[in-house]
Amino acid sequence: MDHLDQKLVTVFGGSGFVGTQIVQVLAKRGYRVRVAVRRPDLAGHLKPLGDVGQIQPIQANVRNEASVQRAIAGADYVINLVGIGFERGRQQFQDVHGIAAGTIARVARAAKVESLVHMSAIGADEQSASTYAVSKAQGEAAVFAAFPQAVVIRPSILFGRGDGFFNLMGTLARMLPVMPVISGKTRLQPAYVGDVAEAFVLAAEGKVKTGKVYEIGGPEVIDHKALLAMILRETGRSNPLLPIPSGIAKLLALPFAILPFPPLLTADQITLLDSDNVVSDSAIAQRRTLAAFDIEPTSMESVLPSYMWRFRKNGQFGRPAANGGTAV
Repeated sequence: MDHLDQKLVTVFGGSGFVGTQIVQVLAKRGYRVRVAVRRPDLAGHLKPLGDVGQIQPIQANVRNEASVQRAIAGADYVINLVGIGFERGRQQFQDVHGIAAGTIARVARAAKVESLVHMSAIGADEQSASTYAVSKAQGEAAVFAAFPQAVVIRPSILFGRGDGFFNLMGTLARMLPVMPVISGKTRLQPAYVGDVAEAFVLAAEGKVKTGKVYEIGGPEVIDHKALLAMILRETGRSNPLLPIPSGIAKLLALPFAILPFPPLLTADQITLLDSDNVVSDSAIAQRRTLAAFDIEPTSMESVLPSYMWRFRKNGQFGRPAANGGTAV
């Protein structure tokens, strides 16, 4: 297929978990995809998702406006997925989530792109005690100030093959004799990454009202403790659940902040866990949810078994048992 006459989509941060899914959806729809990332040499897994030459990773630094301009030049749509889960060195929340988001929006507006879709997160709030949540809210404000007809999408925590949360919990269940529970009553509404990817592409195509914030969650609202119990059942583990107060958890997390590898959990992420991560009542009432995209949310039960078997004692040949153990 000749893609030279197809529209071009620039996806910032498109080599990660969500980005890979979005790039795949775009490629299947026949778009040319330019994936703007810091390390194009680590984005080679994207090219086989499309035809020869259809997907092109390029180097871009979102803190450098000239670099952003090169990445957006000639694009019809722009999708910004750039985000970090913890701060280190020059990678700071305000720079990446706030300032860079505004730069991308400003350049996209100047380049007269047809649409801009920006990834935020449920819980984005300039009054939050979490630096991450504050920076996400600042990014939203910067995007709308520069590109009023942008679409902002706030997903809840995500599940799907290669996700961060469920795979991490599965690893901890396999490694630790107990499963730590922080803020066990906090409500979560996990969303399937495939649904989120579809929503991003539909938004870029102009299929929903612009200038709005959409919140995406799955069909189940579940508290943190019950979610961990579900993960234990799915992995066939019987680790006791050990409640840990947030204050103590933050103290335990401090030493990991200075280590050279990514921390399992940061004090700021623990702060986030103190607040519910669910679609708001106002978003439901105003239909700023998956309903706006005519997408039926996918349940955890229909997807988790396809990859969480890796954490069972007998791998794919084991199956979760009703009592939490592993049946073979």
